[in-house]
Amino acid sequence: MSSDGTDVRVDYSRVFTQAIDRLHSEGRYRVFIDILRNKGAFPNARCFAGHNGPKPITVWCSNDYLAMGQHPKVIAAMEDALHDVGAGSGGTRNIGGNTHYHIDLEQELADLHGKQGALLFTSGYVSNEATLSTLAKILPGCVIFSDELNHASMIAGIRNAGCEKRIFRHNDLAHLEELLATEDPAVPKLIAFESVYSMEADVAPIAAICDLADKYNALTYLDEVHAVGMYGARGGGISEQEGVADRLTIIEGTLGKAFGVMGGYIAADQTIIDVIRSYAPGFIFTTSLSPVLVAGVLASVRHLKASSAEREGQQTSAALLKTMLSEAGLPVMLGETHIVPVLVGDPVKAKRISDILLAEYGVYVQPINYPTVPRGTERLRFTPGPSHTPEMMRELTDALVEIWSRLELRRAA
Repeated sequence: MSSDGTDVRVDYSRVFTQAIDRLHSEGRYRVFIDILRNKGAFPNARCFAGHNGPKPITVWCSNDYLAMGQHPKVIAAMEDALHDVGAGSGGTRNIGGNTHYHIDLEQELADLHGKQGALLFTSGYVSNEATLSTLAKILPGCVIFSDELNHASMIAGIRNAGCEKRIFRHNDLAHLEELLATEDPAVPKLIAFESVYSMEADVAPIAAICDLADKYNALTYLDEVHAVGMYGARGGGISEQEGVADRLTIIEGTLGKAFGVMGGYIAADQTIIDVIRSYAPGFIFTTSLSPVLVAGVLASVRHLKASSAEREGQQTSAALLKTMLSEAGLPVMLGETHIVPVLVGDPVKAKRISDILLAEYGVYVQPINYPTVPRGTERLRFTPGPSHTPEMMRELTDALVEIWSRLELRRAA
């Protein structure tokens, strides 16, 4: 009741409907298409978009960068584990959910990054959120210095830590040092950043950031999710490729991108691993990864430590697609990584291009809109892999050229 006795009720349905309507009006409403990948034939898949049965499509936006989710060794390892121990883990790691598969994988991941230990999580998002929020609570008065383009999971972890934070301009070393220099030398400090920024397709100056961390007595936290498996002689990421892994306090990675399965992890010295294992709610109170998934990742990590063929094939594909798109006058955002973004700059147009590609050309790529990227920088994000052929790339390039002309979109200068 209101103060005048009127019966006032909240129209919950209206509030929720308006929230969705706002996304539609801004061109940011996300649509998940109904597809199935064809085992052993990636990037070929089939899409259930209508009433005439599945339609063959080519996937261009998967984060399974090396198609390891299709690798015979990975599938066989998962099948063997399923028939050996069953499907689920049985609980959290401290209540029935710890298996020899988990222990083996943590040892492999620690070895991958040259660290004393590693800790598994159910996703890369959880590993970032749980670790960052816990670290800052353990360190009294901690200040976290965060790159402005850090992933949402890192931002969530920093926010949930409840600590002071300083945001430095993307990859701007001068700005980072300016912020570090203003802090009390006695205050604990942590610099959180990524190696490969997946929407910008650029790379952080890791060694230079480590230099600043040394100078100002700060810890470092590197998110390598878009680089593990992809770079370095054994797939240890950009930090391995540049020979600086030993200088980083914590390296975080995912098991759901280049390694092709699911999960996340951190690698660090044994004391830090023990602290996160013992204090992080996101680890303690979550059912552990299924041993079937862990077995698959274990096979993938071991394979990519020994084989560079997948990495080399992927880099070749990425370079070729960048060249084709650039020569065709399309606004490809050229970078030094395996990710190939094409700038559109409008959410409605980005969605329109995506829809035409799928409906008329059998090409699947999702539009990337705000809040994943800033407004006005909406784009299509292509992730060519070792199995994308030059013919597929030529067909994609021709399709984009036709659509750009049809919609009268601006071409590259």
